[in-house]
Amino acid sequence: MGILLRLPLIVILAGIGSLAMLVPGLYAHALDQHKVGTIFVSSSGLFLLLSAILGLATAGRPEGPRARSALLTMLGTMALLPAMLAVPFAMSLPDTGYLNAWWEMVSSLTTTGASLYSADLLAAPLHLWRATVGWLGGLFMLTAAVALLAPLRVGGFEILSSPYGRSERFQRLPQSAEAAFLPGYVVAPTHRSGLVGPVFRMMRAGQLVLPLYGGLTLLMWVLLLMIGEPGLIALTRAMGTLSTSGISPVTGPAGQSSGILGEVVIFLFLIPALSRRFWPGGNELSTGGGWIEDPELRMAAGVVLLVSLALFARHFVGAIDVSPTGAAGVLETLDSAASAAWGGIFSALSYLTTTGWNSVEWQGARNWSGLSSPGLMLAGLAMMGGGVATTAGGVKLLRVYALARHGEREMEKIVHPDSIAGGGMMARRLRREGAYLAFIFFMLFASSIAVVVMLISIQEIEFDSATILSIAALTNTGPLAGAIPLTPTFQGSAGMAGAPWEGWAGLPAATKAILAGAMIVGRVETLAILALFSPEYWRR
Repeated sequence: MGILLRLPLIVILAGIGSLAMLVPGLYAHALDQHKVGTIFVSSSGLFLLLSAILGLATAGRPEGPRARSALLTMLGTMALLPAMLAVPFAMSLPDTGYLNAWWEMVSSLTTTGASLYSADLLAAPLHLWRATVGWLGGLFMLTAAVALLAPLRVGGFEILSSPYGRSERFQRLPQSAEAAFLPGYVVAPTHRSGLVGPVFRMMRAGQLVLPLYGGLTLLMWVLLLMIGEPGLIALTRAMGTLSTSGISPVTGPAGQSSGILGEVVIFLFLIPALSRRFWPGGNELSTGGGWIEDPELRMAAGVVLLVSLALFARHFVGAIDVSPTGAAGVLETLDSAASAAWGGIFSALSYLTTTGWNSVEWQGARNWSGLSSPGLMLAGLAMMGGGVATTAGGVKLLRVYALARHGEREMEKIVHPDSIAGGGMMARRLRREGAYLAFIFFMLFASSIAVVVMLISIQEIEFDSATILSIAALTNTGPLAGAIPLTPTFQGSAGMAGAPWEGWAGLPAATKAILAGAMIVGRVETLAILALFSPEYWRR
């Protein structure tokens, strides 16, 4: 254990990734696909040996890892580690090219779930490898959120952190225009003692997160097997749900084999992606009160019900002047209405958590609503995102809630200028500093979308396609590109197993590299990356 604490975190992660290659390798041998199995097992041994050599070379450093290496480690993990994970994938598909394999691993590790390949043309061990990498990426984000991002007060933790470094109960708060208001902790944390040893903090957090994360995955896998899902599909569904990667070895809706009962199971296991309360280390994000009063859960429930109600009620608005003659009957109409309501609720929660699975009743919900492009609602839900410090991407629910509370307070001040808002210390933070930082992040997120769209459009890609692909990459919601019809691009290829008609594989190499960078930015978050450019962050 002492030797591990002296190693760089990325070396330890490389060793874990090397061991994970044994899973698809052994599975391939069990399926008599010995060539693929040999590639993965050999790659596992090779990279495990290289990781050990790097560990021996870096274990004797005179000083341990510094605090400022935390964000660099996260960026290196998302950009460099896929270069190792892509080697057996590229060797198993010789005609795909290394760039496409690296892109696929970046998409999996960032839990984006976008794929360059057709599901029915890819071997089962490769599907398992994609799902495993996505599952490990979700575990890494759950662990790194409390071990690396929380001490730096980024990644959403800045919303509820104390902005003054003193008691807010008994001392006067400074005015917004004073220098004390500036949230310097976003780029230069003040509690330096808590930032020593990121490897130790990652290991300690991993010991708390892994049993729950793995246990929920195993439980969901068993439940899906019990209701009729095939083994590989059930396992990848479980991994893709808990990690919100949305990776699956088959195309089509989530309940394609198990029906609505399987979607109910997936729906229940998507709820942990809405709040850190369900995972260890979420105490810093607590606003007081019980589960019912949790702002993220209440915001998620309200948004999902609002979208579902909009899709459901649109049917009656569009049918006002339509004669009921020839209706299929009251019972059949009620059945269609219930199916449409479920399709809207499931799909809304799926895209809100940036998983991106559609319900078997989603097409029925679209037909029921009569909207020409309801997929844009799903894009909006993906941009909103799930809970802070979870596996979900997007802007995050807590930031949206802070902006909503601030807007509510401003409306109250217009009606009653001398009113006192109340609500306590946490509510005051959300309405003031929390809303201020949330607005900054939202503007950075919107600017990131504009920049990525501009860079993609240089390659003569349709504007609507560039917009959806940019949103899908920055929100880590890869299946979003399949929910909204896009104009296919055939400027590139991912080999015989590629699927250019689905929006990703036909992009040119430069565009794929830009979108891979967007996935990394969306996963690590723009505010955390900007912290690397602060002189205070690099000061000893």
